[in-house]
Parts: sequence; structure tokens; C-alpha cells
Amino acid sequence: MAKKIKLFGLLSIVALLLALVACGPQEDSEGDTGKSNENSDGNVELLVWEDIEKSAGIEDAVAKFEEEHENVTVKVVEKAYAQQIEDLRLDGPAGTGPDVLTMPGDQIGTAVTEGLIKELDVSEDVQSIYTDVAMQSQTYNGKVYGLPKAVETTVLFYNKDIVSEDELPTTLGGWYDLSKELTTGENFGFLALFDQIYYAQGVMSGYGGYIFGQDDNGGFVASDIGLNNEGAVEGAQEIQKFYENGLFPTGIIGEQGINVLDSLFSEGKAAAVISGPWNLGPYKEAGINYGVVKLPELANGENMSSFVGIKSYNVSTYSKNAELAEEFVEFIANEENSKTRYEVTNEVPAVAALADDPVVAESEAAQAVAQQSQFAQLTPNIPEMNEVWTPADAALQTIATGKAEPKEALNQAVETIKGQIEANHGGQ
Repeated sequence: MAKKIKLFGLLSIVALLLALVACGPQEDSEGDTGKSNENSDGNVELLVWEDIEKSAGIEDAVAKFEEEHENVTVKVVEKAYAQQIEDLRLDGPAGTGPDVLTMPGDQIGTAVTEGLIKELDVSEDVQSIYTDVAMQSQTYNGKVYGLPKAVETTVLFYNKDIVSEDELPTTLGGWYDLSKELTTGENFGFLALFDQIYYAQGVMSGYGGYIFGQDDNGGFVASDIGLNNEGAVEGAQEIQKFYENGLFPTGIIGEQGINVLDSLFSEGKAAAVISGPWNLGPYKEAGINYGVVKLPELANGENMSSFVGIKSYNVSTYSKNAELAEEFVEFIANEENSKTRYEVTNEVPAVAALADDPVVAESEAAQAVAQQSQFAQLTPNIPEMNEVWTPADAALQTIATGKAEPKEALNQAVETIKGQIEANHGGQ
């Protein structure tokens, strides 16, 4: 019998979730994607796809790697992080793809199934430098397919000019009550994108809901779906109250919801929002005097959960220099280079030894995500997770708009998910 997903004991990542950059859609940078090959003079070019505006973080490491490998040139091309796997599907077979890429940990299973990334021969000593949850994200069917680059989770941002630290609610119910006082139609209290499962699962999970169960070895079980169990329904009913009572603006529902939420907080019209470390910079640039704390507790005494996402470095199966590429991944993700990358990009690695770094540990935001990490869950990394997002979001939107009751909507979502898993994954 599969057991409910629960990933407690993540405090070891402490501040390793601080100032992360969003992994949402971005435009690709222009330029030749290049091709890994051996030149006529015997030199080898290794092509690395790095995230947009992140290549500066690995410049020193690349230079050192080239110094240690006299006949190797590493070409780094910036490409939208969330789009790299999609581009690899075309560029890999065409011979213009990378040797090394970076990707979301929850896409590992899909990439492995499609034959896009290579299994890595990484020693236990190397794996041991990373937090357990980070390495778990890189493991599929007991094999390792990448090394962790960075980690992130959601937290609560609040406007100190609207709510003082002393008056800050610590429960979702407290935020509900305060929102009733602050909401005027133009100004709002607490806001969250609860019409999206990425955010809503934090409430639903706190009441006992879950996406996929896990077996005794920690593997996700696609046949065990807990999105419509009693706890999930109870959590959805709690979410529904914010919409029913007009505490969330109608514009916060749907594709543009994230823009509305960010705009309201950036304009000082919302007291608090659930977001991620990727907004530390933008909210500061907007001039908001904000604080950051863990997510609130629920009425049953449980803390809201959240997803912990892992970014990784991986080797393409199309690489003509796979052994060298694997060596580069291990080098670029080691403790020294991970720390340097953090200092340049604020993209914090999952290296356990860096948890006590003073620059990170003394930060208010670092402490917030450290506390929230205790209640975080790993985003399922099996291919079947691709069948969850759209039906689950659709169900939550019907709940938010009052078109369906939670139990009815979630039952329909689970039936759709099961059907899509059967059709696209052979019922696995």
C-alpha cells in the first residue's frame, strides 16, 4: 500500500532556498546553439546550455575546467531554463543540441523515458554532499541522472507598511479574518494562486490530500492518487471561502492570475502574497517594504505544505563527449563552484555544507524558507505527473468560480488524470 507523500526533516537545506530565480517561461537568448564535436586539430568543444542571465555564475568554473583540460573548449549558451528539454527533443537528434543542460527535477522521469538524458556514474561520496531531497529528485528507478544545481520553495511575503510584524497572522484563518477587514475592492489582504495545484496543494496536503503516494523505497506510485480524498476535499473547501467571500479579486483566476497578484503586491495594494524567492528582487525594486515568513498554519494545527523544486545539471544522451560532459557536471556542481555560483547569481545550491554560510543564514528570507522546508514535499518526478497539472488546475478554477463544489470537481479531475495516465503511460 503506497503511503502518503511527506518529506519532513528538510531543515538541513536551511538557507539553501533563499534567493532563487523563477523557473517560469522566459524568452530564449539569440545566437548559435553550437554543436559538440572534436575539431580537426584534436580539440574538443563542449556545449553547455545554461539558464538565462546565469552564465556569469559559472564563468570562473568554466575557465578552471578548461585550464585542467588543455584540449577542451567549453561553449556556454544561455537558453530559457524551462524550455531546454523541449528544445533538446529537436536539437538533440539534429546534432545541434548540448552536451550539458539544466532542467527541472520533476521532469527527470519524462526525460529518462524519452531517452533524452544519460545515467550518470556518480560515486556515493559525490552524492553525499547534497541534501537528501535534492538527490532524490535526480533519481529515477534507482539510477542517478543529474546533480543538483539549485533548490526553491514558496514562502509568504507581507507588506510591513500594512501589517506590522507584531500583528502578523500565523494561521490561514487569521489571514482570512484580516483580509475581511482590509479588502475594499481596490485593496486586499492575503492573496494566493489557489486556483493552481502548485499553490493549492499546500492547503490540501495539510489536511491529508496528496498527488501520488510513495512506496517503501520512496518511489512515486501513479496508481495511488490522493487529490480527491477526504483531506483534499476539506482543503479545497478552505480555499473556496476566500473566493466565495470576495477576498480574492476575480482577475486572480486563470492564466493572468500571477501577473495580477504580483502587480497588486508591487503596488502596495495587497497585504500579503504566497510567492517564491524569485520575487525577492522584483518586490524590492518595486519599493515594497516587505518581510518574509514561512507559510501559515491550518485550522487542524498542521502547517501549510509547499513543493520543493530542484534544478539540475544533466548530460544529453546525444552528446558525442558524454564522459567528458559527465566530468564537467560533477565539477560545475561541486561545493566550491556551487558557492561561487550562488554569490554571483543568488541561485542557491543544494550542497548541505553551505547551509551555515553566514551570508545566507543571517537573512530573514533564508530563515523563512528554512522553516518552510520542514513542511515541503518533493514535486513528483515521474512522467505521469505531466497528466496532473491541467486537470487539477481546471478543477480548482471551477471551485474558485463557483461552478462546481470541491468534491465534484476533484472527483472529475482524478478521473481525467487516471484516463490520461492510462492513455499515455499504459496504465502504469
